Amino acid sequence: MAFQDLNARRHIGLQQLSSLALAGRTLLGPMKSCKFIVDESTNQSRLICSAVRLIESLDLTSAAGQLLNETIQAQNKEFKTGMSTLLFLVGAWSNAVLECLQQNIPVSAIVAVMSEGLNSCCEKVQCLQISIHDASEELCSSSVRLNAFKSNTCRIGCDGLLNPQIFLDFQKDISAPEVVPINSSSLQDNDCNFNRCLVSPLADFGSIASLVKPAGDKSTSVISGSGVIASSCNKKKLSHSRYFNSLGKSHFPNQQGNFQGYLSGKSADPCECYSLGHLAMALSHGNQTSVKLLQSIFAYQQERAECSGSSQFNIAEIVTCCLLGLPESYSCVSPGFVALVSPEQATVVKYFKDKLVRILLMDGDLTEQYRHLGFNSPCNVRTILEHPNIQEGRVRDLWLSSALDTLKSFDVNLVLVKGSVCKNLMEGCIANSILVIGSVTRDVLCAFEEVTGAQPVTYLTQLNTACVGTGAQVELWKACDGRAMDLGELVPVRIKVQGIPLITAVLTTTVTSKMQLTEDRFWSLVYRLHHALNDGKVFLGGGAVELLCLSHSQMLAEQPLQPANKNAVKEFHNPWLATSATEYKSVVLQALASGWKQYLSVVMCNTAKAASELEAYTSIDHHLKRAAGSGSPSAYILKEFRTGDLLSGGSGPFADHREGLKVYDNVMAKTEAWWRALDLVLLVLQTDAEIITGLKRNQLLNSHGSSEFMFL
Repeated sequence: MAFQDLNARRHIGLQQLSSLALAGRTLLGPMKSCKFIVDESTNQSRLICSAVRLIESLDLTSAAGQLLNETIQAQNKEFKTGMSTLLFLVGAWSNAVLECLQQNIPVSAIVAVMSEGLNSCCEKVQCLQISIHDASEELCSSSVRLNAFKSNTCRIGCDGLLNPQIFLDFQKDISAPEVVPINSSSLQDNDCNFNRCLVSPLADFGSIASLVKPAGDKSTSVISGSGVIASSCNKKKLSHSRYFNSLGKSHFPNQQGNFQGYLSGKSADPCECYSLGHLAMALSHGNQTSVKLLQSIFAYQQERAECSGSSQFNIAEIVTCCLLGLPESYSCVSPGFVALVSPEQATVVKYFKDKLVRILLMDGDLTEQYRHLGFNSPCNVRTILEHPNIQEGRVRDLWLSSALDTLKSFDVNLVLVKGSVCKNLMEGCIANSILVIGSVTRDVLCAFEEVTGAQPVTYLTQLNTACVGTGAQVELWKACDGRAMDLGELVPVRIKVQGIPLITAVLTTTVTSKMQLTEDRFWSLVYRLHHALNDGKVFLGGGAVELLCLSHSQMLAEQPLQPANKNAVKEFHNPWLATSATEYKSVVLQALASGWKQYLSVVMCNTAKAASELEAYTSIDHHLKRAAGSGSPSAYILKEFRTGDLLSGGSGPFADHREGLKVYDNVMAKTEAWWRALDLVLLVLQTDAEIITGLKRNQLLNSHGSSEFMFL
């Protein structure tokens, strides 16, 4: 009993992981329950609905909490989706491992069996992958059946997404406002002139620049290829890295998908263009507002593709601008770059109305003290002022005067700065009718560099005539009703250039605490579609993949024990370890399966598919028995998914019954979330340590579990 008590107090890190993950329980699934995070020092609150924002808002002082934060940040940096799944599985598998420890199962056996179990599940669920092409065809055909009473639903030509009738049909499905008809013949003109209009389901695009090819070095989802390469899940080796396989390291190889014809306007199937919008809806998990914006982005990028000859969905060409104070119905898409400026800067914008401005791009901060990354001061060199009596404030004034003179001498009207801008210099620029906008992303700078001929500079001293670009226009941003918005503290302005490969999603809301939530949801959908196109395939959604993992784990656990073979001995480098892993295999695999079962039950409860966990478990067990009795669980799950009877008699916990569309998940993002969750749990399991002194030391040394301790 003494050993059991001590063992219960060990592995504090796992208990901390379990407690932290419990806070994100309601964030799992498509119908998330938002949380208010209150700052006790300022009494300000934030509305969050993602694991990333939750972890950012918590005071993580423990080592386990820091590791959890780094793991979630790595998942967010690479995929922008799957963080809630990762957080929940960390908690579920931490509890499962703690239960195994209570049964005196060796740590080495837990690590070996759980890693092998998840590896086997990843290989098994490959049968539930479906290519993008097949998924889109199925979605399109389902939509045709659902909307058979609409006479013009699938009357799509090569300009599918640009056809006003298609927009009308699609908007009826997603309850969007009515679209004003436009002259479609103007969209079919081969000359991509500056005044061509593009229809938007939310707002008028306005003037659209002539289109050019996007930069080749940007992150793109190339929609091409002639087949899908089946991925194979290699054996996972636990890595003791603090960063848990961040960018560039993955358990599955990166692959291009088969999505031929989409956005190109040259598809033989009249429903292919239309089905891209359905694919976005199937990946949106109920986020219909963002689907409307993404539909407009499709239309704009397809228009550019017809002129440039490229066929891409390029997330590097998408930026967001968050406007507080307008209803959510004002959210729309605008070609060019939309940014927020002060009312004083807005007066400068009015001065440039209907004028072409000269633009300067700054690749760094526009401050006196800024030095580029990697800058090293010369050794053995002392900087001495020419006039030692000049005070520091006077030196700063000289720099401000020199900077303004430089900008005026090259007749610069607009400056886009990647970093921060000196406040005093900003005021001087406003007085001289020069608009300066800071905190501009590198993708935006690259887009303006491409179409204006401007060359980014790091310091103003590098400025010359060749660095200044031309052809840009600046105007106050106008809402869908044609009014220029003056929101008081900040005013939205739009910078447009003929042919710029840049489009801004303007996100609006009247609730301050909801702004970050709205932006996170939009980017989550954008990246889901981006990763789906890159993978070339998607998982069946609605809990189908997790249900197969649960079924497969239980099947492995029920298999009779087999003696360790030579391969196992060679793999584990220790005959005792191989024998130990085999002995505890059933218990550990059941612990792994409990994580999948908890996942499914919580999603069903969160989406109101089950009134309680008991009801959810009953439904899950019912499907598990039928799957086992069918002889092929994967075939059973595939059949139930297609008939819409998977879990609780619907299309699964992720289904949107109003639309009647299937739901899909990303392959890479989901599997990486699984692995990162298990890696974190096993890493904390192996690195938890306790120093034991006194009489208890001898008692443990003589116990049968002494092999788990290292005595120093």
